[in-house]
Amino acid sequence: MNKKADYIDKDEKEIMESYNSGEWVSADDQKKEELREAAKNSMLKNKRINIRLTEKDYHDIQVKAMEEGVPYQTLISSIIHKYNKGELKPDS
Repeated sequence: MNKKADYIDKDEKEIMESYNSGEWVSADDQKKEELREAAKNSMLKNKRINIRLTEKDYHDIQVKAMEEGVPYQTLISSIIHKYNKGELKPDS
């Protein structure tokens, strides 16, 4: 095994294998622009919060963020922002 592979955990290895097998696709231009805007808006934030997530939710949000090409904190902030604007609705 190569030395680089010795430093990754099981989840990271799965992500790398998924990426290397071509399972990932780039976001379209509209989605990229939405995420850029969310990232820009996240820089304007002046409140910090702490939340607790299950290990699975934490992992899943990290994977989604990697797919979108943004930091996971930015993705979480974007989700909250969209929910507050009425663009996301809770499951009924």
